[in-house]
Amino acid sequence: MGTPEPTDRLELSYVIPAYNSSDAIEATLKELGDRLQGTHSEILVVENGSTDGSPELLAKLERDWQFDGVDLRVLHSEKGLGHALKKGIGSSRGSSVVLSADDLPFGFDDLDEAQKIGLNKHKVIIGSKAHPKSDMDRTLLRAVLSNGFLVLRWVILGMKTRDPQGTFVLDGTWARGVVGKLTAPGFLLTTELVYLAELEGNHPVEVPVKLRRIHTGAGSTIRVFHDAYSMGIGLFKIRKLHRKTHGR
Repeated sequence: MGTPEPTDRLELSYVIPAYNSSDAIEATLKELGDRLQGTHSEILVVENGSTDGSPELLAKLERDWQFDGVDLRVLHSEKGLGHALKKGIGSSRGSSVVLSADDLPFGFDDLDEAQKIGLNKHKVIIGSKAHPKSDMDRTLLRAVLSNGFLVLRWVILGMKTRDPQGTFVLDGTWARGVVGKLTAPGFLLTTELVYLAELEGNHPVEVPVKLRRIHTGAGSTIRVFHDAYSMGIGLFKIRKLHRKTHGR
């Protein structure tokens, strides 16, 4: 079952998961407020199990919010990126729903490119690190690992999308309709979302983005064997669940 459509529809919903985000979230919300001010939009920050004072900071930011035309809502979910994204999507009211991170790694490149194409012309638009025109300044290790994970997704899921873990601009009606089918509690949630879109014939459009300078040169946090094993197990679970549902 999907989430019922909201009656007080907005233009845009920005969903920002927040886990131990006290160092970044205030600046991010100000930047979002400046960008969206005067529009009929909302920002949904989904705090999910923080231990660094993020809940208290977010409560203060919500009380003091003063950007015209932009609602700020602080929500809470179980710990885990997947739980946070599902909560945000299901609670959204926007005609379009943007999924980003607490530090806006690509700024507004994803939204700018989606607006050039036309919001809601596609169910799923991805700010893709794998797009040939994207500027990522990746280390060799990260590039090799990314290509390895791409092959793993293709072998297990037959996935054609090159980067299902970028940022997203989603058709709001479609996203709220499928959120109840999503099961991944962690980082594979967006991969599951893309897989569902591909199974339905709604092939995502990948657009170029540029990684912000603050992120370039940062060391990789990927644990090669652990993450590859976890991804493989998770992908098999996703395939088993949704191929059965779609009769494929």
